[in-house]
Amino acid sequence: MSATTTPEPAVLVLEDGRVFRGRAYGAGGTALGEAVFATGMTGYQETITDPSYARQLVVQTAPHIGNTGVNQADNESRRIWVAGYIVRDAARRPSNWRSEGTLDDELARQGVVGIQGVDTRAITRHLRERGAMKAGIFSGDAARASDAALLEQVTAQAPMAGARLAEEVSVDEPYTVEPSDHGWTGEPRFSIAAIDLGLKGMTPVRFAERGVRVHVLPAVSTFEQITAVQPDGVFLSNGPGDPATADEQVATLRRVLDARIPFFGICFGNQILGRALGFGTYKLPYGHRGINQPVMDLGTGKVEITSQNHGFAVDAPRDGAFAAPEERYGRVEVSHVSLNDDVVEGLRCLDIPASSVQYHPEAAAGPHDSAYLFDRFIDVMAAHGSVATTSKEEK
Repeated sequence: MSATTTPEPAVLVLEDGRVFRGRAYGAGGTALGEAVFATGMTGYQETITDPSYARQLVVQTAPHIGNTGVNQADNESRRIWVAGYIVRDAARRPSNWRSEGTLDDELARQGVVGIQGVDTRAITRHLRERGAMKAGIFSGDAARASDAALLEQVTAQAPMAGARLAEEVSVDEPYTVEPSDHGWTGEPRFSIAAIDLGLKGMTPVRFAERGVRVHVLPAVSTFEQITAVQPDGVFLSNGPGDPATADEQVATLRRVLDARIPFFGICFGNQILGRALGFGTYKLPYGHRGINQPVMDLGTGKVEITSQNHGFAVDAPRDGAFAAPEERYGRVEVSHVSLNDDVVEGLRCLDIPASSVQYHPEAAAGPHDSAYLFDRFIDVMAAHGSVATTSKEEK
């Protein structure tokens, strides 16, 4: 849409009946999903292309969106995954030397319905007080229905609790990310199997930069398919949906843990490790989303500013080492906690080579405080090299 064209009216309707009126942004029509807010002051393109946002209507708390346009290099996956997009002041035109187009046009091209000109501060405060909830964005002809009719559409949709989405956003076929393509010279140091539950593109790049060959596998990959690539370690990515639905992945991870193959997980991978160890998970009132979330490493006492995007968390004790509910995995401890609300942000197993965090150490865009976690996993693989080598020789 050109800067001189007046956008059509649009309306945002929340599950509790709250209505916000604005103007169309991106594609016209109807978008249904869970309304959540993201607090990052930059990185809007990385946000909307993060698969963890599947089936969500994202409210950007930063007031000005679209200033730098869009470009192919900053995409975190093959497409935009947000179900709908909610902004206050949409840029009339981009201004950046890397820009290849406008955000408005890209949203329209990919069929993503949005709304602009609404009070995102008021929406954010509303969601923070009442929690993430079902919502709908309606523009053009869809916005002309009565508020009651629109609310009926909103409340009729399925909730996020119980949603199984990782398989919808994962790759269909395996692929490999080589260290030599990302500045590493010489032979790869290690090889890992990365299960794509909603993988962001920068994650395998961060491994590759450190000399690790990454075999990216679909979400439904079996233990046999994982070990077929002869990995030195296994990685479970971030992803959307309710971890309570991930029974397949939990069962597969338990076989990885039983084989004592080094494991590292982030976000959804952290929740799956929690379940594999025997802990429960639960839905957070409004979740953690943005690139400014403070987390404490309980082992060092250091505070990291982290990039996060999750609406569920692991229910585990926070008072030192204890026996995992699944006793065969020995002792475990909560390694990181959120300084905003004391939510579990990491797990570390003390008797098997497994750990996880609830945030994004690749942080694109975002802070790099947590990049050491990639190096820590590499150190674990190095320490357990004899185990991986034995596993390969047995094949």
